[in-house]
Amino acid sequence: MKHRVMKLFDLLRRHPTIRNAEALADFIDRNAAFLVQKGIYEYSRARAGHYGKVLFSEPGFQQAVEQSRWRAYPLGLAMVGEVVEVVLSANGPTDRAAVLGPLTALVLSIYDRYPVPAVLDERDWSAARADLARRLQQLGLHPPKRAIDVSEPLAETYFNLMPIHEKLRGPDFPTLRNYLRVTLCNIHDELTKRMDPAPLVQALRRLD
Repeated sequence: MKHRVMKLFDLLRRHPTIRNAEALADFIDRNAAFLVQKGIYEYSRARAGHYGKVLFSEPGFQQAVEQSRWRAYPLGLAMVGEVVEVVLSANGPTDRAAVLGPLTALVLSIYDRYPVPAVLDERDWSAARADLARRLQQLGLHPPKRAIDVSEPLAETYFNLMPIHEKLRGPDFPTLRNYLRVTLCNIHDELTKRMDPAPLVQALRRLD
């Protein structure tokens, strides 16, 4: 009974309003990690079927999952960062440049929270950061997208990072692409409900 009451309490509890850069950074970090990890774990379990527990207990597979997780994390930051820009563009100032620069700096600072993962080398980690910076800087070259379209340029790259041999993946790319679309739309909706646009934009501008 106590467990059920706690679950109900969690459902009714309101998430705090996002009105400063620190809260936004935590939102981006949490959702980027959730986006890529959930896809990796659920896809791997689905492909393994009844052998899922056995597969996930294998040290070699655990290593492959860790590599996939960390290689995908910058992609998650790029996608969630763009969704944030979409929401801010719809609710904030008309001058996108006033937000894009600080938002890029914020997302890169999130990446820099983490040391080089043990499963990657420093060169790969630095290259992934440079690629993330390039993707974020290119957001101003096109109008804001719909949240459902944000994952399109990265969906195949993400799919290719799955820790399942490519011969065993089957025709699963559309399913994983739809997962990214739906999850990013949910992230868009959550941020729209939780953020306070005016103080959040002001906080971002102070990062310049």
